[in-house]
Amino acid sequence: MKEYLTDLLQGLPPGLLVKVAVISAIAFVGTLVVIPFVLVRLPENYFDVRVPRTWMEGHHPALRIVSRAFKNIAGIVFLLAGISMLVLPGQGVLTILIGLSLVDFPGKQRLEARIIGHPRVLGTVNALREKFGKPPFIIERNHEV
Repeated sequence: MKEYLTDLLQGLPPGLLVKVAVISAIAFVGTLVVIPFVLVRLPENYFDVRVPRTWMEGHHPALRIVSRAFKNIAGIVFLLAGISMLVLPGQGVLTILIGLSLVDFPGKQRLEARIIGHPRVLGTVNALREKFGKPPFIIERNHEV
């Protein structure tokens, strides 16, 4: 096994591991800043499946389409980063949750409620919100997923 890893590392271009380490460190620090920023600013009923969501209601249709496209692209970036952080340093589950909240797909709100409703995730997120003087998230416990 050791010989296999040695051969694998020697086959990589010089400096690639350093680049990957730098990108990983930047992503880790970035998530430490962005995730709390987003989670603290969400309304407490954001994950309540009983509350309908609207995106930029009352704005010009062209602006809504462009902003929705950018929102979905950002969501995909967060999802991919979160999935990679499951094996790399970072807050993988929370980053995936942020990505899911940005991407539009059927059943999204129920899936988010199921993820955020997990006791460890909800406890962590609500503790963060409490530090910033925000109320805890409202989660409908009897949602169908």
